[in-house]
Amino acid sequence: MNPKVQIKKIELLSDNWYTLRKYTLDYQRSDGTWEEQQREAYDRGNGAAILLYNRVKKTVVLTRQFRLPTYVNGNESGMLIEACAGLLDQDGPEACIQREAEEETGYKLSQVQSIGEMYMSPGSVTEILHLFVAEYSEEMKTGQGGGLDEEQENIEVLEIPFDEAMRMVEKGEIKDAKTILLLQHAKLHDLVGLQAAAPMHILVAGPYRSGTGDDPGKMAANLRAMNEAALQVYKLGHLPVLGEWYALPLIETAGSTGISDYIFNEIFHPSSVRLLAHCDAVLRIGGPSQGADEMVRVAQGGGKKIFHGIEELPIIQ
Repeated sequence: MNPKVQIKKIELLSDNWYTLRKYTLDYQRSDGTWEEQQREAYDRGNGAAILLYNRVKKTVVLTRQFRLPTYVNGNESGMLIEACAGLLDQDGPEACIQREAEEETGYKLSQVQSIGEMYMSPGSVTEILHLFVAEYSEEMKTGQGGGLDEEQENIEVLEIPFDEAMRMVEKGEIKDAKTILLLQHAKLHDLVGLQAAAPMHILVAGPYRSGTGDDPGKMAANLRAMNEAALQVYKLGHLPVLGEWYALPLIETAGSTGISDYIFNEIFHPSSVRLLAHCDAVLRIGGPSQGADEMVRVAQGGGKKIFHGIEELPIIQ
């Protein structure tokens, strides 16, 4: 806790929809003196928002709905174009945004990528907003979206070309802060693939030991499958790499006596995580693998691109 802040009194002003409290506190100024302050904070819980994008169609999915606060403050129609969003309630951020995406847009997402969290109105509202992006396809469509009737959401689902969405920001037709942040992130990281494709350093991640019972022949077959995928990546104009290319020679040189001994465990996955820091993306192939899934999680946490098939990779001319 901040030693320069001493909260003396908390008063409940409203508990109708969400909670409004008045705080009386002593705050120590930079010159060392203390002053009494009174502040109000509106607690509506924390939330999450997501931008759905499609690299093939170069589109994004947004929503439009009536927002009373904008209507009473200059928005003549009260309608606002936004990214899908919702309150966490009892869920974690990822579970929340997957639920909200299906309810509002009709797309059931199996994977989402976190891009950070932020306070949206820190002068008066306690909310932390978790931001996500996710690629969508027509195969993920489970319904029409539109929100829940019991929550009176009446949400219109919009599929908009990404370039048009950016023009709408420039023209002031999209004024929602979280949506502008997500669209700018998509532009900065070229999520929809509008910029000229550049060669990437791609980590090919798939099962090596998983499902083999440590049978040498089966592990060799898994390694061969990853090598074949790496060759395809190379032919598309990128630079592929396998964690095994680094780890296995190091493990042998260090004197490992067998799979899963101390030396193997000390080098195998840790070296791949270290290698991933120098890659631009991960290509996840093959079946179940805790190690490959770990690479995907680490890459997502670092904002790197995740591909789930060779066909998703851009071709470098």
